[in-house]
Amino acid sequence: MARPDKATAVAELVKDFRNAQATVLTEYRGLSVAAMKQLRRALGEQNKYSVVKNTLTKIAARDAGVALPEELLVGPSAVAFITGDPVVAAKSLRDFAKTNPLLVIKGGVLDGKFLSATEIGKLADLESREVLLSKMAGAIKAAFAQAIRSIDALRIQMAGENEPAAEEAPAAAEEAPAAVAEVTPEVVAEESTEESTQG
Repeated sequence: MARPDKATAVAELVKDFRNAQATVLTEYRGLSVAAMKQLRRALGEQNKYSVVKNTLTKIAARDAGVALPEELLVGPSAVAFITGDPVVAAKSLRDFAKTNPLLVIKGGVLDGKFLSATEIGKLADLESREVLLSKMAGAIKAAFAQAIRSIDALRIQMAGENEPAAEEAPAAAEEAPAAVAEVTPEVVAEESTEESTQG
């Protein structure tokens, strides 16, 4: 490869490394062109799968500030530059490798941290961001519904406690005239007796 072409290739790789949330290095030896197309489709449009030269990849990773272990840059290499959900991409790579053993996941980098092939497998076992957000939304909705039920129950309870007080008030009002009625005749009688004595 001529020097200008190498510079262009390195610059493109540097851009890919910087744009990616994660990168996964694989060995693809023996995969057919059709299988490679299938893998790219499985990874989705957000992610990029490129066959690379190890020497240029090493330079590009260094220039992009990505630390790639030497052992990842051995043999025929292809890199998955992941700009979408890393969990979904890891699942796609793992599932493809199950049916296409010629694809070997060597390792990668996520948020600046090196991941072994085993750790990428564990990443694939996690739930995707979309699923987690869906579960979180469901939990919030359930909590909100529970809060509404609790408020309704409290309102009903408070309404029940206030009802006896409302019933007692009229009874007290009814007793007041009776008390007045009992006192009034005696007062009247006493007044009449006093008037007769004075007369």
